[in-house]
Amino acid sequence: MRFLKKLILFTLLVLFAGAAVVGGRLIWQGYQIYKQVTGEESLSEKVAEIRSNPHYTTLDELPQTYKDAVVAVEDSRFYKHGGLDLISTGRAVVINLREGELAEGGSTITQQLAKNMYFTQEKKFLRKVAELFVAFDLERDYTKDEILELYLNTIYFGSGYYCVYDAAEGYFGKEPSQMTDYESTLLAGIPNAPSVYSLTNSPELAAQRQKTVLECMVQQDYITQEQADEILAEGKILPDGEIQQAGEE
Repeated sequence: MRFLKKLILFTLLVLFAGAAVVGGRLIWQGYQIYKQVTGEESLSEKVAEIRSNPHYTTLDELPQTYKDAVVAVEDSRFYKHGGLDLISTGRAVVINLREGELAEGGSTITQQLAKNMYFTQEKKFLRKVAELFVAFDLERDYTKDEILELYLNTIYFGSGYYCVYDAAEGYFGKEPSQMTDYESTLLAGIPNAPSVYSLTNSPELAAQRQKTVLECMVQQDYITQEQADEILAEGKILPDGEIQQAGEE
């Protein structure tokens, strides 16, 4: 029995040591990718490039409902973590192990911004490691509001719209500052899966996603259930992706 315990302990130590070696190697390789991409174009240069877009939209030009909706549905602990949300990451690890692939990202808004700035959408582990190093740099050099602002100007909304300004103009025919609460919560749900929730491709799925956004906002006390119901009553998505405001025929 004593020999068996020693054998089990030895086996566990070997497994832990092997995992540490493999993990360390992957982190080092991811770090090298991070150094390469930021060496080719620095973080400050990337940020300046994003801000030079004539359609760049600042946070104060966006409805509060839209900003709250994005944080609620994309990264509820955005203003509390330092670029990595261990709770979301842990949940994603469990799902990925169960699925046997990178089915769940668990990425924070900061990590998603890092990906948009330097990397492809392909789910590769080394890319995720490199992305995390960029995220830490973003958290170090920029405020949370600056990170959120940059994120909203780099995410894809489907139908060829790559920033919040283009999405508001394309889907609603108006500037972001003019979006209603209904439009704001509808738009906030699209980037999770643009090809799925695009208003022009899947208006019914977009409407379902909007309900998820509102549920998140209620759960996190941004709005009450009564306010959520009132927002949903403000409009309706037509089969062609157009928005029919309440009271319109």
